[in-house]
Amino acid sequence: MGFFENWVEMDLNPILSFSSSGKILYSNQEAQFLLSRIPSKEVFDIALKHAPKTFGVETSYIDLHMKNYIFYAVTVSYEDEEAINIKLYKSTMVKKESKLNTKNSDMGNIFTLVDLSISAMKSKSNIKFIKNYDPSIPDFKLNAKEFMKILNAALVCFDNSTIITATVMLKIGEYIRIEGKKYSLISIELTGNVPANLNKFNYDEANSYFILTKDKSKFSIDLPLILK
Repeated sequence: MGFFENWVEMDLNPILSFSSSGKILYSNQEAQFLLSRIPSKEVFDIALKHAPKTFGVETSYIDLHMKNYIFYAVTVSYEDEEAINIKLYKSTMVKKESKLNTKNSDMGNIFTLVDLSISAMKSKSNIKFIKNYDPSIPDFKLNAKEFMKILNAALVCFDNSTIITATVMLKIGEYIRIEGKKYSLISIELTGNVPANLNKFNYDEANSYFILTKDKSKFSIDLPLILK
């Protein structure tokens, strides 16, 4: 990989190229992280909205909120009708996800912790739980106390559901850098058959122990896979 390609790949802002039909032709590392939370069509629609009227490059200043992200500007370019390129500029107000707090972390079993929260909720409700666990995930370092707090807070938002699906999985091809080291991501996803009531979520999101993504259809809690 040449200097220019490596420079784009390591850019802290999402950079993507789309075909005229919306197919992703290229996405740098930060864009791949964004796409784990935002459908690619939403990004493609933003590119079309802010594209220059003729071939060339145009930068627009915006106030765009997307899940964990706030973007203050967008640059869109295209030289022909085959591809359109977009770069989204992250606001400094956004919590730096690479600055996750790893203090007070000890080796723990993620399945045991999730099961404890599920058992506590089942003891006071008739909710049916469907578990989709990846058994290959080993014990890893995490702050169990804080994880239980945020997981319990998320589950409460689905207490009107009769079925809750809990998924624990390794996010293939995604990782995060913490203090210069690269870690894979473990994701705990919660979905219900009734939309979540976000007003019931009671957790201080200023805490930087986890990467939290939430909406009415799904909660995702991402943790770095720290093995030692």
